[in-house]
Amino acid sequence: MSSEDLENYETEAELALYREYRDVVGLFQYVVETERRFYLANKVDLQVRASGGDVYFEVSMTDAWVWDVYRSARLVKKVRVVTFKDVNIEELAHDDDPTIPDIRQLRGR
Repeated sequence: MSSEDLENYETEAELALYREYRDVVGLFQYVVETERRFYLANKVDLQVRASGGDVYFEVSMTDAWVWDVYRSARLVKKVRVVTFKDVNIEELAHDDDPTIPDIRQLRGR
């Protein structure tokens, strides 16, 4: 296998992962970003912990999808992440959410 073949394989794998993400993102409530992974999840619990003067984060997720091109199974029932780095949690807005204004309506004002 040449380096070009390997690069093409990796590009195709990343494109397939993006397509899968696009197909499943509407099924989840939250996006969770850590220093190592990107997750979609329906339930997220963030706990701030302290130990010996250090602060770390414990994130538990239920019904999650993991952005990882090398995983064969990206849907996970439960995930637990422990990290000293930043954690970003965002609630996803869905098109059918009545509390989110339609951008087309805002532009018409």
